[in-house]
Amino acid sequence: MRRRSTAGGGQVKARRRKAVTVKRRNAPKSARRRSSSAAGQEAEVARLARELNEALEQQRATSEVLGAISRSKFELQPILQSVVNAAARLCRADGAVIFRLEGGVHRFAAGYSLDPAYLEIERRTAIPPGPGTVVGRAAMSRQVARIDDAWTDLFYEKKEDAKIGGARSMIGVPLMRDGAPIGVIGLARTRVDPFAEREIELVTTFADQAVIAIENVRLFDAVQQRTQELTESLEQQTATSEVLQTISSSPGELEPVFATMLEKAVGICDAKFGNIYRWDGEALHLAATHNAPPAYAEERRRSPHYRPSLKIGVGRMVATKKAVHVVDAAAEPAYLEKDPAYVTAVELGGVRTYLTVPMLKENELIGAFTVFRQEVRPFTDRQISLVQNFAAQAVIAIENARLVNELRQRTTDLTERTANLTEALEQQTATSDVLNVISRSSFRLQPVLDTIVQTASRLCDAEFALIFQLKDERYHLAAANNATAAFVQHAANNPIAPGRGSLTGRTALERQTIHLPDCLADPEYNYFDYQRSGQYRSMLGVPLLRDGAAIGVIVLMSPVVKPFTQKQIELVTTFADQAVIAIENVRLFEAEQQRTAELTESLEQQTATSEVLKVISSSPGDLEPVFATMLENGVRICDAKFGGIYRIEGDTIRLVATHADVPAAYAGARRFAPFRPSPKHYFGRMMAAGTVLHVVDTAAEQGYVERRPEYVAAVELGGVRTFMAVPMVKENEPIGAFLLAKQEVRPFTEKQIALVTSFAVQAVIAI
Repeated sequence: MRRRSTAGGGQVKARRRKAVTVKRRNAPKSARRRSSSAAGQEAEVARLARELNEALEQQRATSEVLGAISRSKFELQPILQSVVNAAARLCRADGAVIFRLEGGVHRFAAGYSLDPAYLEIERRTAIPPGPGTVVGRAAMSRQVARIDDAWTDLFYEKKEDAKIGGARSMIGVPLMRDGAPIGVIGLARTRVDPFAEREIELVTTFADQAVIAIENVRLFDAVQQRTQELTESLEQQTATSEVLQTISSSPGELEPVFATMLEKAVGICDAKFGNIYRWDGEALHLAATHNAPPAYAEERRRSPHYRPSLKIGVGRMVATKKAVHVVDAAAEPAYLEKDPAYVTAVELGGVRTYLTVPMLKENELIGAFTVFRQEVRPFTDRQISLVQNFAAQAVIAIENARLVNELRQRTTDLTERTANLTEALEQQTATSDVLNVISRSSFRLQPVLDTIVQTASRLCDAEFALIFQLKDERYHLAAANNATAAFVQHAANNPIAPGRGSLTGRTALERQTIHLPDCLADPEYNYFDYQRSGQYRSMLGVPLLRDGAAIGVIVLMSPVVKPFTQKQIELVTTFADQAVIAIENVRLFEAEQQRTAELTESLEQQTATSEVLKVISSSPGDLEPVFATMLENGVRICDAKFGGIYRIEGDTIRLVATHADVPAAYAGARRFAPFRPSPKHYFGRMMAAGTVLHVVDTAAEQGYVERRPEYVAAVELGGVRTFMAVPMVKENEPIGAFLLAKQEVRPFTEKQIALVTSFAVQAVIAI
């Protein structure tokens, strides 16, 4: 036995005392022996009671932290505060902190201290990895750092801070994720009293729980960010589609086009109002406005054109032909010098932050697209890009209007120009239709691809059109229009690898448009089985490119030698870009759905673990509710039909708890328990190996083929097909097993096996 000294907190040896025998003449020897034995038993009972109380207190603290994780979900601060509070309480520490890694240094995240001044020092301190602090030392070594006395430690650099808070004995435990430290839990005592191994193990458990909470919040933030980006992207695509619809439905009319553009730009960019100006080479003329303050709008109507100076953002835009972003108009020199136009904008329009984007045609300024805010709040890069896109579409609308007006004036080339305009409008309508399908279909890819091949085939005068999509390093048929059933079947059964022998393979290999006026005259083309099945001659292939990689190919085919025109090639290239957008939207959505599913599964398992720990802590010594909770959660989360917990008693196994919906399975399990498992029995195999036994199909096991009773009962009475048995091990010796079963052949996942393994460990703790 060792005892702690009252001065330094270290361990000192207990002094041996010479036994003194007191002679008692009248007491019988048997009575003296009984008295000594009773005292020893009372001491042992007291020791066991202390250990039980400590274990229950640790379980309650762990349950509290897991409960905080479950309740707070994605709010990190209350979880970290719960961790430091529990760690300080259970480890008899006078202070506890959590530091998180940010920008190469560790910064204060949560803390508990009896000394507010010392805690304030910790809040202001940024700690790099290194031996000079307990946090830096744990982060640098990636393992537990122990400082018996900070005041005398040779490498400890913060002795003055430690003396302010009275910190002496310290430990630092790193928060590890994927082998790298992302933070540190630090504990300190105001006395020289080194932390015991049991306390260090407990803090390590809290560190693991803190890492789980941090990772949950990180994953949630990433999903939220992805969702926000996807929402913004869809909103912008929808707005673009509506503008294109207006352009296509109002040829030659700029007023409804400009009105739609300004309404969408102001709404999506969270601006107050917006203007579109036309440039005549000398002055700007107000062409359209949306939601402008009445006094400002009236002033602009009285002075519809002006010549901006270089001191004004619009003037700088005219001079540079580049977008100008003014964060605070009231701080601009033009306002301070009382430029009339600027004073009108600031004082009548309430303009503070504004963005003006040039409308360029062949690098010549033809106007400006401007949006305004009435507070100082800069526009984001996405919003600037959106306004630039609207400005480009405004140029298209202006150009369309110019073409229409010229067509009305020039009757000599009316037919040719009308045909060109019809083609341009048809292409815009087709583009709008595709964008509408993308917007309506949300995250369903097939309607988008079907619309693209139908529209491309019709507008490019092709007999039929196909889209191939990359999967497993080959290009598989994803959509087809007007192709024969035999050709579609042949293409579906024969995915194409990158290579020069086929149009699809060559397009994917070179990652650029490939045009074969006559495939039979091409010296490298050798996919004659495809050609015979489809009976085509002229071919056009356009790659679907994402980050420079070909993720698919659009193919147009004609049964006669009829080369495609440059306009048709450009149109198909546009369709290829839209197909990439649709595929990327679906990919991002599916990735986010997967992340969300994984996060939900993780939270469900954590909640189940928390419930089990709560039952353990609330029912000390009572195994029945603990086992019932474990089995109920295990069966539900692992999608099993029923389960059982077995105890090993000598050389036999006995069923001690069940959770089952099938009476026959329950009766079958009861019939053969307790029993002595042979080496061929699945329990015998599990105990011999000491690892999880995962049987995918019990009916295919040798024991069932040999008609051994336990296998026959499981399959024919309980309907058991897939099951897993997880050993319950104490000090490397099996003491029981946790079993789950399904009534169909469907293997358990790795996460489900890990969860049941965790329940098996908790069952051992409960026992």
